[in-house]
Amino acid sequence: MKRLSIILPAKNEASALARLLPALRTAQPDAEILVVDDGSTDDTRAICAANAVDCLSSPYSMGNGAAIKRGARAAKGEWLVFMDGDGQHDPADIDRLLARLQEGYDMAIGARDWGSQAGVGRGLANTFYNWLATRMTGHPVLDLTSGFRAVRADKFREFLYLLPNGFSYPTTSTMAFFRSAYPVAYVPIKAAQRVGRSHIRPLRDGLRFLLIIFKIATLYSPLKLFAPASVVFFLSGCLNYFWTFTTHGRLTNGSTMLWSAAVIVFLIGLISEQITALMYRRND
Repeated sequence: MKRLSIILPAKNEASALARLLPALRTAQPDAEILVVDDGSTDDTRAICAANAVDCLSSPYSMGNGAAIKRGARAAKGEWLVFMDGDGQHDPADIDRLLARLQEGYDMAIGARDWGSQAGVGRGLANTFYNWLATRMTGHPVLDLTSGFRAVRADKFREFLYLLPNGFSYPTTSTMAFFRSAYPVAYVPIKAAQRVGRSHIRPLRDGLRFLLIIFKIATLYSPLKLFAPASVVFFLSGCLNYFWTFTTHGRLTNGSTMLWSAAVIVFLIGLISEQITALMYRRND
């Protein structure tokens, strides 16, 4: 097997790491294990030292995505496994992910079932994200937001500049792989109850999750978002014109503005499509 690096972003997850790191060492004794401490104020660094695990520490919190990027840059392995530091993911599932890479896939993602979702609200939101991503890519997306995944390091590092510093790195990396025609596989897993409290707050992060929906569309193929919007404006203008012509016998400014909006939105979509194509152009 090629050299493997396991990267765990962690922020105040010392209690979970105390149990997870020994289990990881037992399951993957030859792997490089790298904990990226995102400004923790607990005993994360001491726990890592006690388990002979490398720890990259930040002086302050930069975000989950920032920790992923730091870990990906520092890792020495040709294959990278990302998993949460909160104890949700089973180290025994790593071999199942790696088996898909051995089959020729460039990314293998642990897909959680409904029982592994953190509440009904999160489950419904993830189901909607999966549906939207499936429609956008034309490929079945079973878990768009799963943080448990194995990737080929060289492929993943191509997209580090795209990854946000916040929580949506799984969405961005998955859509980037699909957009670049890198094969992606899904492996069914069961995620355990996390140790400690989640850093995600539904009310605080509600707008962020809404933005993810639009990001999914624009990241993969902007025209699939802008073209339908343009059609809606155009048809609205036609309906408005039909109404005003039959009732007042004239063309109003409202119809003209709706038609103009249709043209503008469509042209913005064309420009966005060209920008997206440049973003994914490989520098050979």
